Amino acid sequence: MGHTRLGYLPRSRKWKEVIGLIAAGAGADQIANAIIRAAESGLMAAAHHTGLVEAFWSLTQLTQAAREQDFAAGLRARGFNVPDSPSLPAILSAVSQNIDKAMPNNKGRTDLGEMAQSAAIEVTNQLVTGKASSLFGATAQDVQRAFRDLGTEKNFGELGKQFFGQLTNKVLQFYASRECANHVGQGQRFANLAAKAAFDDAMGLHCRQAAVIVQKFAGDWQSKQNWQNKDTGGITRKHAEGFAHQAMKKMVAELKEGNK
Repeated sequence: MGHTRLGYLPRSRKWKEVIGLIAAGAGADQIANAIIRAAESGLMAAAHHTGLVEAFWSLTQLTQAAREQDFAAGLRARGFNVPDSPSLPAILSAVSQNIDKAMPNNKGRTDLGEMAQSAAIEVTNQLVTGKASSLFGATAQDVQRAFRDLGTEKNFGELGKQFFGQLTNKVLQFYASRECANHVGQGQRFANLAAKAAFDDAMGLHCRQAAVIVQKFAGDWQSKQNWQNKDTGGITRKHAEGFAHQAMKKMVAELKEGNK
């Protein structure tokens, strides 16, 4: 991955606390809490990252395009290069391409941009596939119906929750993996790679549970924005950026609070 705006922590006092917790065998929740405290400023800056904003904005646009009679035309009008009767893989490919193109000077991915991109693709794939018959067996109508369903207040809340939970986990793993790799082996914090994988799973679960704080906020926000901006072009990237900042702020506060 390329240049990151997340920041590096190894020389800070708070990062030394993270290292100490890992070496001492602390649980995933404690380590997540410590990483959040060490990386808070970077995470809040990350909420304004072009790749993250483009990824979240794309989620709002997919659900809105699905409400139109011609789904493909609605997607194209929003900048997604899709064929007629688009399949889920074709839509996800178009989203991925747009996130890449949104990078400054079209220079390609950054660490955070790639994390946001993969979080958006993974979560959307999972939720749409769960609503359609299958990834490859679903018709274009099935796919459109699934995206339209994701646009309801309740379901968009779930989409927002999963996206920010997945993204936050990727960011925490980005930091933790650098140090955890030094603690795998006999007599170490992780006896083997299976133990390290179990720790990663626990970290992911902790982030998903914390992301519940975003769920109602996302659903309410999307409903309000669609109503307020129905005559002015809908949700913009600036709106999406504002939401991302507030959502990340909530995630950081929840994770900091979670292990007190």
